[in-house]
Formats: sequence, C-alpha cells, structure tokens
Amino acid sequence: PIASMCQWSGVSRSGYYFWRDRPESIARVRRKELSIMIKDAFADSDGTYGYRRIQAYLERRGLRADGATIRSIMHDLGLEAAQPRAKVRTTVPAEDLDQRPDLMRRDFTADEPGRKWCGDITYISTWAGFVYLATVLDCCTKKVLGYAMADHMRTSLVCEAIDMAAKRCPVEKGVTVFHSDRGSQYTSQKFLDHLKAYGIRPSVGRTGVCWDNAWVESFNATLKNERVHRMVYPTRQKAINDIASWIELRYNHVRLHSALGYRTPNKIEQEFLDLTKAA
Repeated sequence: PIASMCQWSGVSRSGYYFWRDRPESIARVRRKELSIMIKDAFADSDGTYGYRRIQAYLERRGLRADGATIRSIMHDLGLEAAQPRAKVRTTVPAEDLDQRPDLMRRDFTADEPGRKWCGDITYISTWAGFVYLATVLDCCTKKVLGYAMADHMRTSLVCEAIDMAAKRCPVEKGVTVFHSDRGSQYTSQKFLDHLKAYGIRPSVGRTGVCWDNAWVESFNATLKNERVHRMVYPTRQKAINDIASWIELRYNHVRLHSALGYRTPNKIEQEFLDLTKAA
C-alpha cells in the first residue's frame, strides 16, 4: 500500500519515510503542550473561562502565551465558554418613588473595602418552585460579602443579606453606602430603618435603568451563566446549598476577576487586611 501511495503521489518511498519520521518542530510541540494546559485550565474553570481568563490563569502558573494563540487553540479544541441567557426582570418598583439619591452614579469602584456596597435580588428555578437570592457585594474587593436565600423576596431577605455583610466587613458609620435598584424591598421603611441602625447610607438607581446597578446585574448574569443554568435543582435546599458553595468556594475564592487584574476577591481582601496590620 505504501509503494502504491508513493507511486500515485509521485514521491519516492525513502522520501515518504523521511517525511513520516521527521521530528516535530518546536512550535508544533509547544502548541501541543499548550493545548493540554488550556484543556486543564478550561476544565478547572468548569467550562466558564474565555481566552482572556485562560491567559491569566496560565500566567499565574508561570506560562506566558499570546491571547490570539490561546483563542486559536480553544477554537481548534472546540472549547467555548458558557454564554449568558437573556435576563428576566424581577424588580418590583415601589409605589412611592421619592427623590432618594443615587450616591453611586454608576461608579462601582472604591479605594477601600466597606465604603461602597451594592445589592440586588435574583431568582433561581427549582422543581419545587423559585428560590430568591439577595446579595451584598463590595465595590473594592468585588467580594460577595452577604447573601440570603428563601422561597420569598420579602424585605426580611435583604435585611439578612445586610446582616451577613456587616458581620464580615466593618461598617463605617455615615460613610458606608449601600446601593440598589428601586425595588419595593429596598425602598421600604423597614429596610431603611435597618440600614440606619448600622449607620449605612442608602442609595438607589432609577427604575428600569439596569446601568444604574450594572455591576450587581453582571454578577447575577455570571451566577446564572456559570452555575445555575448548568444545573438541575430538584429541591430548594439543593439550590441553596449549591449556590452558597459556588459563592464561597468559586466566586470569592477561585474565580479570576478581570477588574481586579485577574485576581480573586479573597486575595484582594487579604491584601488590604495585611496592609491594615502593617500600619
């Protein structure tokens, strides 16, 4: 068969064997090695990292690779990061739309932890019905400081999330700001009194303008895209346990955040704690 193939191709048998047995080029060997590492990184991210986060992941392990090369290899391997679905609006605007201030003005950054917090409510579907998740995120560390889950979205749910955040990050009375949309839970007198007890200043965006609370909206999309939409929850408790685990063990502790220079929220928080101790 080899002789016939060579004759048909117009090459000598010795030429064919030389071509077949030639050593692989350095570039080809490196691409193979890089492909293995990219597959491992993609698997470690649970199939959620695109080429930029893969690049940062590899760099933290001492391997530098061009983003275009990583993207090309991922395409060849058929590795595609999970894509977000369309968002379903869950905000129920308060009837009393007073002139409460927007203290954030779409600036979701902070120089220190505990200065600016943002929160929202989102829902998770289970076979037993919805689970509602209220979150509190820190604008400096990007960490989910507080969260609460239940089969309702009454004001007590968002109060519980604030309680958890306040236990994990000191509140600076009269300085710390909590920003939300104008959902009825966040504009209720009960919630305002709850913030006042901690010395937290309330801030609200405009109704129906997602950019006014864009960062928390982005977190909700990440949660749904990277975890919830890839799971099936037979019970509410299964969902609660899984989401709490994802927040603590992946989002806060492992997931590389682009706004943090591809570091993790826990890493940034620890850096601030170390600076405080040194001072």
